[in-house]
Amino acid sequence: MLQEPPETQYDLRFNLFGFPVRVAWSFWLGAVIFGYGLVNGLDVYIIRNPGDFSAETPGRLPLLILWMACMFVSILIHELGHAFAFRQHGIQASIVLYHFGGLAIPTSSFRPGSSFAQLREKEDLWIALAGPLAQIASACLLIAALKITGLQVVALASLDSIIPLGLANIPGVMDGTPIESPGLYALVLFYLFPSVLWSLLNLVPVWPLDGGRIMNSLVVMGGGRREQALWVSVITAGLLALYGFRNEHLFLGILFLSLAFSSYQMIQQNANWRY
Repeated sequence: MLQEPPETQYDLRFNLFGFPVRVAWSFWLGAVIFGYGLVNGLDVYIIRNPGDFSAETPGRLPLLILWMACMFVSILIHELGHAFAFRQHGIQASIVLYHFGGLAIPTSSFRPGSSFAQLREKEDLWIALAGPLAQIASACLLIAALKITGLQVVALASLDSIIPLGLANIPGVMDGTPIESPGLYALVLFYLFPSVLWSLLNLVPVWPLDGGRIMNSLVVMGGGRREQALWVSVITAGLLALYGFRNEHLFLGILFLSLAFSSYQMIQQNANWRY
């Protein structure tokens, strides 16, 4: 599930900032599966609350296309964060977007003495952290733009309804004029959903998410063993799976249950670690 998918003739390929980018066909399928419930819920909300908006709902298909575009940009920014961090340490990387999100894959070294195998734990920690930071920074720029124009960021309250992070309690975000355009409302919700919620989930200390890699680096830098980081991954993933099942977030529960099992298998097999 988390491995790079094989190349096909249906993949989209381009270069961005010198990084080869491949968008697997499964990325778009994953976007539809992950986002259909959100799109459907927003479409129904707009229909049932016509007084809150200046126009009718664009419809499910246009909303779904907008969701896919927002997911594409958000995850691409995430992987660019990793790729630029690799480049900072003399390593060229390629980017793959696929059904589970994205991968930044080290491909070659362009600086003498630089290679992925020679990265220190501190450098590996920064590379793992750079992706979520880039994604969250892009969300902050959108929020700042809304606040400058005097608009509410009501989308953060919607995210709190999914996972109670208290985002709507951040001072000032709910102040201002409500967004009346259904298209702008959808764009803000669809972009902040992966850029905030998914990036924060990605920072939980579960392997092979970025948070799991960060935990691995911190444990090793502190003199501990990699197996200790894996046990943190098993426990954290198990708790998140329990939360998902108890709160009817079925996909969340299945995902973290599988990651907990995968981490436990790695402990048992003493698997090799790689980025």
